[in-house]
Amino acid sequence: MRGAVTFRWLATAVGAAGLVSGVVALVAFRSGAATNAVIVTASFAPALLAVTVLGFLVTAAARRRLLAGASALVLVLGGWALGPLWIGGATGVDAPVDGPTVRVMQSNLMVGSADPDAFVRTVRDRDVDVVTVQELTEPAVDALRDAGLEDVLPYTVLEPRSGGNGGGIYSRLPLSNGRLVETMALTNLVVDVDAGLPEPVVLYDVHPVPAYAAPAEHWTADFDALRAELDAAAVRDNVIVSGDFNATYTHRKFRDLRSGGYVDAADLLGAGILPTYPTDKRYPAVVGIDHVLTKGAQATSLERIDVVGSDHHGLIADVQLQASRPDTE
Repeated sequence: MRGAVTFRWLATAVGAAGLVSGVVALVAFRSGAATNAVIVTASFAPALLAVTVLGFLVTAAARRRLLAGASALVLVLGGWALGPLWIGGATGVDAPVDGPTVRVMQSNLMVGSADPDAFVRTVRDRDVDVVTVQELTEPAVDALRDAGLEDVLPYTVLEPRSGGNGGGIYSRLPLSNGRLVETMALTNLVVDVDAGLPEPVVLYDVHPVPAYAAPAEHWTADFDALRAELDAAAVRDNVIVSGDFNATYTHRKFRDLRSGGYVDAADLLGAGILPTYPTDKRYPAVVGIDHVLTKGAQATSLERIDVVGSDHHGLIADVQLQASRPDTE
């Protein structure tokens, strides 16, 4: 009897903790509050909901019906919020595309520490057309050049800088009109890519500041600036936005980027939660902060890859371009 009572009290404690975790996750998911606590909490919303699952199972087994019912309701709301990640096409973007395919690779180099030979080997073996990199340094530019990256991808727009501020674009296709997105704190680049279409593809290499290392208002300002930039570019037929966003699907500011018709490749393909950071710990990557977004063009495949020497996984996405302007009648 004493054991049963102890189990019921333990179940109550676990259920209450799970319920609180789930509510916190949902509030953080919906909130646009510019505080570091909310931003970081939103990053771990799926893990917090996993605690709710545990609480539900324990309270259901202990017949704590009120707690179990409340936990079930929170889980239903969590499924409504995160479920689209596992449903291909749930974003509603289903316009046909009829142009060539460009293979895009995204990689954070961890302040230039990624192994250059392994990096170039991946680019060669996977027939990558365009690479976006963050945390590019002058020594990394030299090392990648010596390893043969510019032999494979000869067109470049590079802004190497010390620390984690640099960025760059390497391409097999001609590039033009490269520029910085001046209103953002770190190096964020935009360039036109000649893919043989009447109008060039607009390619962004983005890197908003990390909320865990910078004041929340700086992270928020970066996303506001990025949204304004992407909304202005949305008039173009093909836009690709690739980078380390320092944000996940569970951040409202990230989801708001879709206002101009953009879609995350992972969402479109039903890839679910795709953790990319960190990879230099004893535990697996826990948050998905690297993304490839498209507007007009559409991702047809997405793969997470290892980047030797970096603390991020990379991404490789096949992106089919829109060759003809959609009928607007």
